[in-house]
Amino acid sequence: MALQESGEMYLETIYVLSQTHTNVRAIDIGEELGYSRPSVSRAMHLLKDEGLIKIDEYGFVKLSEAGAVLAKRIYERHTVLTDVLMDLGVDEKTASEDACRIEHYISDTTFDAIKAHRAKYGNK
Repeated sequence: MALQESGEMYLETIYVLSQTHTNVRAIDIGEELGYSRPSVSRAMHLLKDEGLIKIDEYGFVKLSEAGAVLAKRIYERHTVLTDVLMDLGVDEKTASEDACRIEHYISDTTFDAIKAHRAKYGNK
């Protein structure tokens, strides 16, 4: 399944919020991303239809097993790419913003090569 960039952003945000919140609500996701309530509602329905999230009877959003796998992969890309850019001397804010754009388009082959290079030379 080819998930669009916005869908990946939602999954990553749900994952990150779930690390610090017992329950994640659509309103939390919208506030984090700066998206409108209707946009978040539509995205939640699309992600639910794709089997990537579950929404319980209280409206709490949880990643499905497949959604968690994708979200963790996206988040790993973000953190590794941010670290690489910071290692190159880019400030943290810019590195994080640029990593956010890159993470959605970089191939698995290139990302795996970056991780292997970092492992070989003692970086995370």
